[in-house]
Amino acid sequence: MSWATAVVLIVLIMAVSGVLGRRKRAQKEIDRRAQELPSQREQELESEVTELRERIQVLERIATDTNSSEAVEARRIAAEIESLKEENKQA
Repeated sequence: MSWATAVVLIVLIMAVSGVLGRRKRAQKEIDRRAQELPSQREQELESEVTELRERIQVLERIATDTNSSEAVEARRIAAEIESLKEENKQA
């Protein structure tokens, strides 16, 4: 083997190893970016959870609101029952 053939082989080996190394690094970068970005389904689920949390807050506010029509009606009925009890005690 002549020295020129040896030099060509060394350069060829270095070129192939360089290409393979860049290819491997590029694939790792692609994999890393794919893991960082949330999928479309994950984004849809997150927005749905946010909407549901807002709806729960509204429902909790309605359920605990003392000025709602149901609460006012319940207090009126309770007051009427109490007044009837007092009338029966006096009679």
